[in-house]
Amino acid sequence: MSLRLLVVEGNTATDRARHAGSRGATPSQAYAEVLRDLAPDAVIDIAFPADRGANLPDSGGLAGYDGVALTGSSLNLYDMTPEIRAQVDLAREVLASGTPVFGSCWGLQVLTTAAGGVVRRNPKGREMGFARKIVPTEAGRSHPMLAGRPAAFDAPAVHQDEVETMAPGTVLLASNGMSEVQAVEIRVGQAVAWAVQYHPEFSLAEVAAIGRAIGPRLTEEGFFEDDAAVARWSADLVALDADPANRTIAWRHGLDGELLDAGRRRTEIANWLAAQVRPTKSRRGRG
Repeated sequence: MSLRLLVVEGNTATDRARHAGSRGATPSQAYAEVLRDLAPDAVIDIAFPADRGANLPDSGGLAGYDGVALTGSSLNLYDMTPEIRAQVDLAREVLASGTPVFGSCWGLQVLTTAAGGVVRRNPKGREMGFARKIVPTEAGRSHPMLAGRPAAFDAPAVHQDEVETMAPGTVLLASNGMSEVQAVEIRVGQAVAWAVQYHPEFSLAEVAAIGRAIGPRLTEEGFFEDDAAVARWSADLVALDADPANRTIAWRHGLDGELLDAGRRRTEIANWLAAQVRPTKSRRGRG
């Protein structure tokens, strides 16, 4: 029997259209493609909780899924608009359902908020392009989500916000110099959520597209000297996405196999499917 997965899009309709224009797909569409690559037997639905009047599943309906994945978003939790409240409410329903859930970036922040934690603007600023030197904690070194990760690794990342206060039931699994909370497990009752502040689902081309889309902002923040520098950086990542064996470009940007190899880049999601989603499906008697 096929896996049944739900991808929860974190953006409003306006932001989805903007992402599709710059990246060629919405975050939820791109996430669904990654899940199909990792689980070819999966049937995948997409939910849009930020849309007014969206028909969203409750905990009973969510229990019919084998796994739920929460995407990134352009929103900020501390604004707590109706679009954000709807996502936090849905995250609580996911946790109440006991269905395995994985959160990337915004997904981590929504799950943290739903479970009683606090998110803030990162006082260290934006983490852009790649989160460097992510180091598993003692708990993380033996945790199945990070199985296969080395003692320190880099991962795609684009965020300004971070977890300030972890929710009750959270185990910190990895940190780096920009954000203490880079990977966690959150337990709420019988629910188990795995989440990361980075984006294991991103390709290098997606990172490049985001850089192009917010290029003027990145220049203002001092990441690049000017628009031409943004364009060169983006072009390098697109070229590397097409040819990961290009050692010249990889060396120029300090990118190793954890970023260049799609399988290694997606480690946490693959581990979630293998260690959480499929076993839970079997325990629920769905084959």
